[in-house]
Amino acid sequence: MALVQISEPDAKAHPKSFICAAGIDLGTTNSLVAVVRDHHPETLPDSQGRHRLPSVVHYRADSPPLVGYDALAQSELAPRDTILSVKRLMGRNADNLDAIQKTLGYHFICDDPKMPRLKTATGNKSAVEVSADILRTLSQRVEQTLGEYLAGVVITVPAYFDDAQRQATKDAATLAGLKVYRLLNEPTAAAIAYGLDSASDKELILVYDLGGGTFDVSILKMEQGVLRVLATGGDTLLGGDDFDSLIAQYFIEHAPDGIEQSAEVMRYLLSEARRVKHLLSEQTEISHQLKLPSSIGWQVSLSRSQLETLIAPLVEKSIAICQSVLHDAGLQAGQIQNVVMVGGSTRIPFVQQQVHQAIGAAPLVEIDPDRVVALGAAMQADVLAGNARSADEMLLLDVVPLSLGLETMGGLVEKIIPRNSVIPTSCVQEFTTYKDGQTGISLHVVQGERDLATDCRSLARFELRGIPPKTAGASRIRVSFTVDADGLLLVTAVEAESGVQTTIEVKPSYGLSSSDIETMIRDSVQHAQADVSARQLREKQIDAKRVIEALDSALLADGDLLLNQNERQTILDARLHLEHQIEHNDADNIVAAIKKLEACSEAFVARRMNTNIQKVLQGHRTEDFE
Repeated sequence: MALVQISEPDAKAHPKSFICAAGIDLGTTNSLVAVVRDHHPETLPDSQGRHRLPSVVHYRADSPPLVGYDALAQSELAPRDTILSVKRLMGRNADNLDAIQKTLGYHFICDDPKMPRLKTATGNKSAVEVSADILRTLSQRVEQTLGEYLAGVVITVPAYFDDAQRQATKDAATLAGLKVYRLLNEPTAAAIAYGLDSASDKELILVYDLGGGTFDVSILKMEQGVLRVLATGGDTLLGGDDFDSLIAQYFIEHAPDGIEQSAEVMRYLLSEARRVKHLLSEQTEISHQLKLPSSIGWQVSLSRSQLETLIAPLVEKSIAICQSVLHDAGLQAGQIQNVVMVGGSTRIPFVQQQVHQAIGAAPLVEIDPDRVVALGAAMQADVLAGNARSADEMLLLDVVPLSLGLETMGGLVEKIIPRNSVIPTSCVQEFTTYKDGQTGISLHVVQGERDLATDCRSLARFELRGIPPKTAGASRIRVSFTVDADGLLLVTAVEAESGVQTTIEVKPSYGLSSSDIETMIRDSVQHAQADVSARQLREKQIDAKRVIEALDSALLADGDLLLNQNERQTILDARLHLEHQIEHNDADNIVAAIKKLEACSEAFVARRMNTNIQKVLQGHRTEDFE
């Protein structure tokens, strides 16, 4: 007899188990991770209470990479081994790296022009690998804070990221060992965080997102409980980094003659430019002292009005993009009810003023612009993990940022899915052969708004073979484009009569193949123990050097006074032994040598302490210290 589960009518259902899910804002300058706890989203801090993680990775020859603040501290000392603004490199080939290389001083290896790599102390690294190190650090923060296995994440991307950049982001997550529930456009995440997904029906929202390296703007509309993206636009090479570059150039123009614009100098000037930019958001004028490692120094003065003059062309460019997106949506600025400001660069008063003037609505700035995207992503991750109550669930409809199509005869582009089409979506179009007896066709998938394929971005090439030979134009080939919720593309071509079919999941030509990712994951597992051992060795070597340094200082100060010859020689022998162990690269032996040196020095340390106490007490009575 079959058994059924029976419970008392009034018995309460057991609460659904919690699934640990997180939202990640993978930013150009800083990244954040957030979770929903007790129905409230919150960003998670590190052990020192810092919520933001600088999107910086420093690679070292014999140790695991440093990520975040520790890496940022190495930026000026080792610029080529310290990778920042990596988001600007995602999905890019060797043809558009000149500006980044000039500003940040990277050494690119372009043996594969479709996927340039950065030369570092631990080998050549792709932007995907660098981003994976950042994502891995954020995921560890979640698991250490919550004590739970991280089941999945929602990662935000600029709305104007193309297919190559989106796929690069997913590749980075896969390499970091993360399950991606979905990629979420940053403006949409911000709207969720502000609760605009439950705004009044037909409310129009403009999200202005100016981060460290990217800018995008989206117009969203609430329709019968559905938050729909009407139009989006942007520039993936416009952001706070560009403001910093303009300020750094201002510094150079006011510098003494003979300044060498090396990678180290540029990193220093960019760091100081960022500091000045932040100060001018609070002050109207500053005087700032600059001093290069070469000891060349000079004083610069910069007012808020001068800063506004410097960045005005870039801010105007962002406003022009807003107006273009309004036009795409068939709207006027006066129809917008809410303007949401996202990204650290929107803290600049001039930016807020210009947006307010152009759109007419006062910008919403109640939520920290650095955190708002991560908070919205966490709320969406909570829903997709199944934690949110049904009343909390929301339906999001994003759009395709750029048209998707095929190259046809003469190099023309036939658009299959127009830009700003709501996703997920699927479109089918019929094509035919152009030669008698043709048994195969080559398909070239492109993305862009231009009419010529050469002016659009090439996404993939593949072939359909086995077509029955017929006269030109007689065959019917049905090509379907399907874009999933992450904005990623699947293309299928079928010959109608024979049923011959081919399918390609468009993995942009820039990036990592599935086998590349599998190899990297396998290597990371195989070398995990070696990486841990290397880190432990380096830590013990550092401890040993600190012990030696402290001992040398003590011997110089008090050795002659407090030690006889035999005692001094015993300590020096132990010190020499420790130095040898540092060079022999064995962590256990280093620990043993440290303990031996400490034991030999114990009597000396005690004498120094007593001597110093006596010096302090000299000339005083015990009552003076009560």
